[in-house]
Amino acid sequence: MSDLEGAGRREEAVASRTRTLVVCPYSTARASGDRGPARTPEARREEAEGLARAIDLDVVDSVLVGLAEIRPATYLGKGKVAELAERAQADTIALVVVDAALSPVQQRNLEKEFKAKVIDRTGLILEIFGRRARTAEGALQVELAHLTYQKSRLVRSWTHLERQRGGFGFLGGPGETQIETDRRLIEERMIRIERDLEKVKKTRALHRASRAEVPYPIVALVGYTNAGKSTLFNRLTRADVVAADMLFATLDPTMRLVKLPHGGAAILSDTVGFISDLPTMLISAFRATLEEVRAADVIVHVRDIAHADSDAQAKDVVAILAEVGVAGAADKLIEVWNKLDKLDADHRAALATGQGEDAPIAVSALTGEGVDALLQAIETRLARGRSLIDLDLESADGQGLHWLYEHTEVMARRNDEDGGVRVTVRVPADAVERVKRRFGVAAR
Repeated sequence: MSDLEGAGRREEAVASRTRTLVVCPYSTARASGDRGPARTPEARREEAEGLARAIDLDVVDSVLVGLAEIRPATYLGKGKVAELAERAQADTIALVVVDAALSPVQQRNLEKEFKAKVIDRTGLILEIFGRRARTAEGALQVELAHLTYQKSRLVRSWTHLERQRGGFGFLGGPGETQIETDRRLIEERMIRIERDLEKVKKTRALHRASRAEVPYPIVALVGYTNAGKSTLFNRLTRADVVAADMLFATLDPTMRLVKLPHGGAAILSDTVGFISDLPTMLISAFRATLEEVRAADVIVHVRDIAHADSDAQAKDVVAILAEVGVAGAADKLIEVWNKLDKLDADHRAALATGQGEDAPIAVSALTGEGVDALLQAIETRLARGRSLIDLDLESADGQGLHWLYEHTEVMARRNDEDGGVRVTVRVPADAVERVKRRFGVAAR
């Protein structure tokens, strides 16, 4: 067993013994304006429980807390804080998860009242990402996000942070407090990670440039966490990427070749799942990874159509895509309604997809239903802006045929009676002239 696996097992063991109460605040104030589909409090509670269980916490219970307004000191109302404190003591709760973004002061005050550790939604998601990261890049991205979060939590709430250092030279001068030292060490580590991630970004750019020399377009899978992206990825590529019924089962991006109906191929990329209120520092840390989505030729938005909050989840995904620079990419986007196998006949009939190239594609990644139609839709979308060229090659022109396989999509090939080869290839608009110069033909 590796050190990483051993550490993971120990974390699971500790988490499974941590009695946890999940608190889900929601606004009771009437929202103004049209903000699109709203997520129900019950759905938010279910998601928060799922996040807690994603790191094996022993969730004793979860409670909904209606809020007319947010209290600056404790986020929750005074009466509700007292009630939850009593509950935490009675049930010997060791950890309270508050499904909201708490300020450092609010977190500290709640810990004093509950006499238990308190983490907010951001902290919980960071813990999950820390557990899921498997590659060196993923670990760096998560650590950067965690340090950004931790830096904001360095407040004078523990005695060891308040004592004065005597000045040992390399950690800080005379009079510098421990909190200032901690903050400076965090900043120095963040600078080192950012430098390493900048190298990763340059490496990814080189990889994309290399792929540009190969005729394989990029298809990126995106969607809300647990929408079934990895199961669909495995179905399309016959791969064995981890696909579990849990939030954030996939963190590190994976790429595989997928065959298209008419003999072409594309590189399929499975990406990290999105979630509502995704911490800004995580979006920033994963920007290098998400650049793969921005550079994709086609983006497949996978939705869990059986989920009660599918519309709200879709809205969150679109918002995050816009934040990473994939805005106004309707010409690239294919919407996939996944998990048809979870719907009864009436719901399936009600979800009958419309006609046309841009209509959603209904599939079940689990059973394979609709996957052929999805592959056809991907191929059709990739064909937009690309030209088909018919070429007649002499039988001796093996070099030319090899060049076509290396630099174009060969859609069809037929051997003529005279020994020649007739080939139909598809090429991007910027490569048409190159093919015409080499073979002296006109595109159609």
